[in-house]
Amino acid sequence: MGKQSQLEKVKERIIINKVCEELAEQATQLVFGDGNPDADMVFIGEAPGKNEDLQGKPFVGAAGKFLNEMLEMIGLKRGDIYITNIVKYRPPNNRDPLPEEKTAFLPYLRQQLEIIRPKLIVTLGRHSMDVLLPGLKISQVHGQPKKFKDQIYLPLFHPAAALYNGGMRQTLIDDFALIPQILKAI
Repeated sequence: MGKQSQLEKVKERIIINKVCEELAEQATQLVFGDGNPDADMVFIGEAPGKNEDLQGKPFVGAAGKFLNEMLEMIGLKRGDIYITNIVKYRPPNNRDPLPEEKTAFLPYLRQQLEIIRPKLIVTLGRHSMDVLLPGLKISQVHGQPKKFKDQIYLPLFHPAAALYNGGMRQTLIDDFALIPQILKAI
């Protein structure tokens, strides 16, 4: 069975197992993931927003446009990577995902990662970093590759942070520029 078929099975299990049913009831749809299942890199955000909920794909709003721009800056496009979120349904009013929601979805995220087997996992924002690299502060470790259980992670600020804070924009662009060197080193 190919990677895409395996990913579809994980997606089906989320629905069958009624993961975070109360979130699912108020969301338009499950936002599972998008991109190349053979990618060397997986980007992980926190949860879908309004545009993602409507389109069924992660990072399609303003933060997604900025992410696409940064990918282009390093010679990549969306089809070269795989992108997902920890929580797969939009939280009401774009609130932060709750700890129990992140915990409920974590086994499915781990299954996605086991299927794709990326060389590099890029966490976007503190929520995805906290789940995969607990105990770190994003303000101290952003842009620094971390090895944990034979996997390389790169914690980055969430692209949305740059939309609300102009000073963050250059930090994120600078951190993003390190990705090709990090991949080459792996």
